[in-house]
Amino acid sequence: MIRTDLWRVGIVKAPMAAIIAAGSLDGFEMLWLPAEGPLRFMADPFGLWKDGLLHIFVETYDYRTRHGAIDVLILDEKLNLLAREPALRESWHLSYPFVFEADGAIWLLPEAYKSGRLTLYRATEFPWRWEAEERFVFPEAAIDATPVRTASGWRIFYTPPDPKPWRTSALKLARADCLFGPWKVSEEAPILLDRGGARMGGTPLWQDDRLLLPTQDCRKTYGGAIAIREMRDAGDPAPQIAAGPHIAAPCAFHPYVDGLHTMSAAGPVTLVDAKRTVRSFRHLGIKIARAF
Repeated sequence: MIRTDLWRVGIVKAPMAAIIAAGSLDGFEMLWLPAEGPLRFMADPFGLWKDGLLHIFVETYDYRTRHGAIDVLILDEKLNLLAREPALRESWHLSYPFVFEADGAIWLLPEAYKSGRLTLYRATEFPWRWEAEERFVFPEAAIDATPVRTASGWRIFYTPPDPKPWRTSALKLARADCLFGPWKVSEEAPILLDRGGARMGGTPLWQDDRLLLPTQDCRKTYGGAIAIREMRDAGDPAPQIAAGPHIAAPCAFHPYVDGLHTMSAAGPVTLVDAKRTVRSFRHLGIKIARAF
């Protein structure tokens, strides 16, 4: 029997600050987006409201090709699904489509470490067409890179791809005065080493003078839950990081109760993805077919 993780994207009808304050997803109204079917899933949701419509960017993954791409789903104010189309395709795997507005443009910063670099894309025809921004140069390939603007400039929190154990346990921080850089990594060593919550898992949230970072608890399984980390001074090269609420998939998410690894703010709603683990011989058959 082969274990396969399947993720599903949901919309929580509450702002992210309310969920963090409650420390739980219990009791919040939930709307699930359609499941993808066998051996496929949508994950890593990030949202942007524009012209009264909610644009949700997601990773789409198929175990048969082992390749991820970025799709966009468009919903109206009542969260009715209006359209779904491809947004970004590359020859390498794409995931974690962090979308944001800055400097009069809309940007997409997806995870693509297998390409050997971190690429920033600018919308040329939102939300369908994107162009790589050549002025953006980052010092290393990055996993789940998460930008945030502070009073003293830009910060990107990310996980390095090497060494391999760091992919689920390390958090690094880079700084720049403007979005295009030049980017400087604060320290060669990670600012945090902790399988219980270091790899980024959603949008940072300012609360008074604190920056709240959703990270992934990977102690028992990849993306087991969301661990909130609290940072007092994101401008410090070695900021102090404290533990905040630990948010897991509630029983009401059944059968998607085996993990939760993205929580992103989208105005009055919050986007999450939850995991169910299935065990079958189907995935084994695909692996055998690839071997020949």
